[in-house]
Amino acid sequence: MYYPDDVIEEVRTRNDIVDVISQYVNLKKKGANYFGLCPFHNEKSPSFSVSPGKQMYYCFGCGAGGNVITFVMEYENYSFVEAVKYLADRAGITLPEVEYSKEARAQADLKNTLLEINRLAGNYFYYQLKQPQGRVGYEYFRNRGLSDETIRRFGLGYSLKTPDDLYRYMRSKGYGDGILKETGLFYIEERGSRDKFWNRVMFPILDVNNRLIGFGGRVMGEGEPKYLNSPETKLFDKSRNLYGLNFARTSRAGYMLVCEGYMDVIAMHQAGFTNAVASLGTAFTSQHASLLKRYTDQAVLTYDSDGAGTKAALRAIPILKEAGISVKVLDMKPYKDPDEFMKNLGREEFQKRIDSAVGSFMFEISVIRSQYNMQDPESKTAFYNAAARKLLEFPEKLERDAYTEAVAREYMIPQEDLKRLVSSLGGQYGTGIKASDPERERKPRKEKEDGIRRSQRLLLTWLIEKPELFDKIEGIIGPEDFADGLYKEAAAMVFEEHKKGNMNPAQILNHFIEGEEQYREVAALFHASLSESLNNEEQKKAFSETVKKIKKNSLEIQSRKATDITQLQKIIKMQSELASLQISLD
Repeated sequence: MYYPDDVIEEVRTRNDIVDVISQYVNLKKKGANYFGLCPFHNEKSPSFSVSPGKQMYYCFGCGAGGNVITFVMEYENYSFVEAVKYLADRAGITLPEVEYSKEARAQADLKNTLLEINRLAGNYFYYQLKQPQGRVGYEYFRNRGLSDETIRRFGLGYSLKTPDDLYRYMRSKGYGDGILKETGLFYIEERGSRDKFWNRVMFPILDVNNRLIGFGGRVMGEGEPKYLNSPETKLFDKSRNLYGLNFARTSRAGYMLVCEGYMDVIAMHQAGFTNAVASLGTAFTSQHASLLKRYTDQAVLTYDSDGAGTKAALRAIPILKEAGISVKVLDMKPYKDPDEFMKNLGREEFQKRIDSAVGSFMFEISVIRSQYNMQDPESKTAFYNAAARKLLEFPEKLERDAYTEAVAREYMIPQEDLKRLVSSLGGQYGTGIKASDPERERKPRKEKEDGIRRSQRLLLTWLIEKPELFDKIEGIIGPEDFADGLYKEAAAMVFEEHKKGNMNPAQILNHFIEGEEQYREVAALFHASLSESLNNEEQKKAFSETVKKIKKNSLEIQSRKATDITQLQKIIKMQSELASLQISLD
């Protein structure tokens, strides 16, 4: 641990988990717990549970779980130390000097060093832009209409034509090839090392916490690839970041403008649209949508008006809608992109286009319409059928009728005729059902759990929620009967805390925070699904069978490891007694 256990626990207890998570997620009380839409995956029905009693959260959809510290770590993309500092500040707690374990110090030092190298690289690129040798880069940005203030705000720079310029600079600062290779900024090879970025204008990429985690670069003159991004590193994950989000997250516009490229984002921010973001040289993904959902429920797509931009918009629309974000599409014709539009028509006209942006469904219909010749009767009929099939995607009749009316009005189709066509096709295909319906095709996110592990999870959840059950299993089940290493470790802490009379699962989880996969799995141990109360006969039977199943598995493992006949006979006797064992909950 970085801090003493008592300090971590004070920080955790002084930050009520419901209060903290309510800042990020709309929670509604249901019984003893609070529920909301999970901020860590796309969902339409709330499966994200926050327990004020346990001071823990758990998503039954994606398995994300933990205490208030792990929530801040995952949501804000903070390290453990950063999360503790944030929560300590929130609670007015003064932290002692950090105490590092050897492994934790190594990981923290690595990330801090990578951040420092990125910072130095960003400063170096910015410095070169203002020098005579960087004139070509500076003139490129100025010719694109960027002011010096915008260049400074986004930290734009230039990498020189010398292929190893930055490498030699970093070596002069004392950094060796091992750490430089980790940055993704260099090719480290025996025959000679060189920069990945040279003769390019540079776009520093910052995460939501304003840390420089990577770079994008556009080549000057001829050269391939035209745009180049940092590879995945310990700091840089394309799917967890959006360009400009560090600024856009504080915007109060109420919606996000989603662009294709860096220059579009920068041009819009310069024009006052500080709610613009873009994906980092990759197609828009569900992870991007989940990230965006943390800050808004509405998005306006401002992709290029060419064929590629249209295809990109059509791909992004269902992804955003699946994340629960309503989508509109902005029409920039006759211009290609926001940057070009802004230069020619200015901010006010762009705002008008935003205000008149069409909903995603009507945009999709317009794209379908463009594929048909409306002067040809056969092609025109085909469009009517295609539009009717598209309308069948709405499962609710009222919504489907509203859009049927809108399509009929927009394309001058007799409304009743279109309704009949939709109804007719609905009879053939099944109204409101489409081949790619995510709700119909949704598959479990995890493979079917092993029966023993499931039983161990159930028992730990029962014991935490009803500590009086410890008396019922005394002498039958102990921590040693939990076969898995992680489960056994967590069980030992649960049994120990019960002896102390201080059952606190959120505190137990503190011991597993340093390993992301560990704390997720341990959180799941304390949140097995309990569909009914233990006050009925069915649940009483389930509890008894769960205890016996765990013990039976433990004895089988012991028998395989037995080294003498006396030990084996003892195990066989216990197995025989287990078969007739009755566990009463009365």
